[in-house]
Amino acid sequence: MSMKTPLKLLAAASLTLGTSMAMAFEPEGKVECLAPADPGGGWDFTCRSVGNVMEELDLVPGSVQTINMAGAGGGVAYAHTVSKRAGDDQLLIAASTATTTRLAQGQFQGLDADMVNWIGAVGADYGIIAVSKDSEYKDLPSLMNALKEDPRSVKFAGGSAKGGWDHLKVLIAANSAGVDNLPRIPYLSYNNGGEAMTQVVGGHVDAFTGDITEAQGFMESGDLRVLAVLSDERLPGEFSDIPTAKEQGIDAVGPNWRGFYMPADIPDDAKQYWVNAVDELYQSEEWKQVMQNNGLMPFHVSGPEFEEFVKQQINDIESLSKDIGLIK
Repeated sequence: MSMKTPLKLLAAASLTLGTSMAMAFEPEGKVECLAPADPGGGWDFTCRSVGNVMEELDLVPGSVQTINMAGAGGGVAYAHTVSKRAGDDQLLIAASTATTTRLAQGQFQGLDADMVNWIGAVGADYGIIAVSKDSEYKDLPSLMNALKEDPRSVKFAGGSAKGGWDHLKVLIAANSAGVDNLPRIPYLSYNNGGEAMTQVVGGHVDAFTGDITEAQGFMESGDLRVLAVLSDERLPGEFSDIPTAKEQGIDAVGPNWRGFYMPADIPDDAKQYWVNAVDELYQSEEWKQVMQNNGLMPFHVSGPEFEEFVKQQINDIESLSKDIGLIK
């Protein structure tokens, strides 16, 4: 089984701006963005930052109001969207790889990906596997070879629960590297990535799994050595010297994308308006500056390609979750 993300799905969708934006549908009055968590964090950031740029680009008639609806790791907002907001063409809901992970593992009880409209992604934090500066592991293959000899020989620390996205990133790489007995790989869950990294740089745990943006401080201090970034190509700017897993012979890609879905039963022209709006936002200089300021990495796919990407990611995560015994 491969967790490869098709390159075509990571390419920016072709834009049909200008004439495409002048469609029958245009938003009127209040536009809402539902953040499935309390203020702060990725989903809240997605709503507020995208809303601000949409206002700057005149993609909305007035303001975008962020509504926080925490609970069940996004499940409360998902259920609310499905049961109470069908046909609402002025509601965007923030989503990420955490959303697809929960759908894949059946944590949104009785709900599936076909019950909403998937609009597009506007950036991503890419996964990394890292070790302390004094670690014996100098590259990703050496670490994976240790796991092949004994799956319990390397302990990983991450900021998500067991079975969550940080844990799965390790398993994606190990699966691609041909490691057997994936359930035996030790994974220690901490409250957040910072706490997990502290354990690694302190020599208490062998390796860190998380996103590259949360590791910047320890990277700059030299305490953390990133063995691989789980992206298709090397990241730009200050991260360009970090090798990908793929170039080291391990076909593993792990973007924690940020994006949106919308309720079911909205008119086709309304859905297309918002797909085009996300495309225009992503290409704007205003959004590029937001990404640079907040450590977001390039990742954009929208419309039918995004729906295909989401469903493939759910299938892949479901299969992997079954392989390691997280779900039956």
